[in-house]
Amino acid sequence: MACLAISLQPVNGPDILLQTRCWFPVSRALAAVSAFRLARLHLARGKQQQQQPQPSSAASLDAIGDDPLAAGSGQLVVGVESQYRVVYRLVNSIYVLGVTTSSDHASPAVHAFAVADAVNQAVSVIVAACRGIDVTPEKVHRKYPEVYLALDLVLHGVGSVRLSQILATIHGDNLARMVNSSPDAEARARGADPWSSVEHLAHDRHAARDGFTGASFELPLETLAAGDEFSASNIAPTSAATTGDEAPPEETAPAEKDPFAASELVNKPEEALVGGFKKNKETAIVVADPAAALAGLEVTTLPPAEATKPTFIGVEGFEGDYGGIEFGNEEASLAEAFEGFNAPFGGGLDASEFVTTTKKDHKDKSITGLELLATSAGQAPNAAPGTLLENLVTKSTEMTAPEVYIVEEINAEFKESILARVGLKGTIFLRTLPLKKVAGKETEFSFRLEGTSGMKKAALQSTVLSNLENGMFHVRTPSKDEPIPIMKYSFLPKHSPLPLRMRLVKRHNGTLLSVMIQYTSNPMLPQPLSNVTFIVKLPVDPTLLNVSPKAVLNRAERELRWHIPDIPLKGPAGRLRARMPVDQDSKDGELDVVGMVKFAYKGPFTLSGIKLCPATDGTAQFNNVGHTFSSGSYLCI
Repeated sequence: MACLAISLQPVNGPDILLQTRCWFPVSRALAAVSAFRLARLHLARGKQQQQQPQPSSAASLDAIGDDPLAAGSGQLVVGVESQYRVVYRLVNSIYVLGVTTSSDHASPAVHAFAVADAVNQAVSVIVAACRGIDVTPEKVHRKYPEVYLALDLVLHGVGSVRLSQILATIHGDNLARMVNSSPDAEARARGADPWSSVEHLAHDRHAARDGFTGASFELPLETLAAGDEFSASNIAPTSAATTGDEAPPEETAPAEKDPFAASELVNKPEEALVGGFKKNKETAIVVADPAAALAGLEVTTLPPAEATKPTFIGVEGFEGDYGGIEFGNEEASLAEAFEGFNAPFGGGLDASEFVTTTKKDHKDKSITGLELLATSAGQAPNAAPGTLLENLVTKSTEMTAPEVYIVEEINAEFKESILARVGLKGTIFLRTLPLKKVAGKETEFSFRLEGTSGMKKAALQSTVLSNLENGMFHVRTPSKDEPIPIMKYSFLPKHSPLPLRMRLVKRHNGTLLSVMIQYTSNPMLPQPLSNVTFIVKLPVDPTLLNVSPKAVLNRAERELRWHIPDIPLKGPAGRLRARMPVDQDSKDGELDVVGMVKFAYKGPFTLSGIKLCPATDGTAQFNNVGHTFSSGSYLCI
């Protein structure tokens, strides 16, 4: 049984406060506190009578003097019929008392330590309320409501995290905020989930247990009969024939074979099982020559030296050096071989890039498009040339309200196809109006944050952002030229969505290394990922390389890059393959290959599902511009 009551008793004067449990009678608490006062006065009076035989005044009897209970702390058993244990601690001129039962058979030491903990927390409350150890009844009376509510929480039991938050808000203006501030702070500090979020799991477990308890599984009669026959044949003793007269065995009907029975080939020797495979002695011998080992490997042949050298063309109007073209043995069509050269901005064979300045320009000089808007024909009277066009561009890019956007970063690590770890973090930025437009006024508005159920922790910039509880936040800051980070947050791993799943498969056979990356998109994404880059860190600089599809090799960094323009949300998994010879044999050890992916998204949605909404249903006081999320350390080992 823990602490039953807490009382504040001055050395001189009546008691300041008495807090009891709801089921503990107040009369018994008053009797215990009064018995402690009488014991203290009796001990002080007896000590003074020993030192001063002559009569003394009432004021000297009430003084502390040589009171044995004037020590810093201790405990005392009071009462005659109903005994109580009082744990006390003296702070300046006020006793902080904790009352519990005094039963010798129910581990009184446990009671004393539990009550001492509550008394120490109560001392911290009154010291914080009085702003120091100079604790007096007058200072306690000034903060009586805060002390009353705080001691009520201490009496019912609080942890260190909750106590620190109570002490931090005891001088605030809102008593309800002090009482209701972070009731689940201890659970969040330990990383535990609140009961409201996991209660449905308990209900599901009880429902499943009840369902399995009432369920019955019946076997067919044929199965039971076959089992009885098998048991009887194994249990019944085999009688050896003592005479030569034996009854001929009865012919039994052939039993139906079990389609799920094990094959009889399992009982055959190992030589019979592997006899169908022919061994090739030539391939079984380890080839020492790498060229012989790579004889059956299809590798793209290099183009001749003449094809890679630039060719000078001296035709008038097309003078210049034209680069060579590399040809492969993949039997590509003519359009695929010259892919990229026919694009308007691809260069190479675009004749307009090589026209000399001495030739006449036959371009149409007629006014079209934006040039028509910039002329005086499309302007109002008395307007300067180009004013209309500049106004149109300015109006399209001008800020009308503060802008708020979210930047998120996802980090993940896969071991083959298994997710090893994941982390999602984000930052909310504020872009204020320009300094010239606000004319020295502060930016001030409120907004509501939705979709924060999976958030692990968040940090606010207190000079700019304040928390109004229930997902409401208020912004107040002077205008600045650069975006201001107002909040940083991180999500729990189980609530962090993965935009992309990867799998790295590596095969090292002899001196041939094969690597494959499989990837698939999360079908719950708001829109497909685009411009995704897959990177494979190679263990060596390859001399020969075969890839599918086409990739870019960076020999300096030993990287192989694939650029995927678009990954559909639903569809088969994509595959990226590479094969190369290496110097190290597979018998000497495996080679380390690491794959990674780089992607970025910008749009109206966030990866975590967090939404920025107006504080009220009316007009928003800010503009919710495009959010972004990108990959940080997105690895596959």
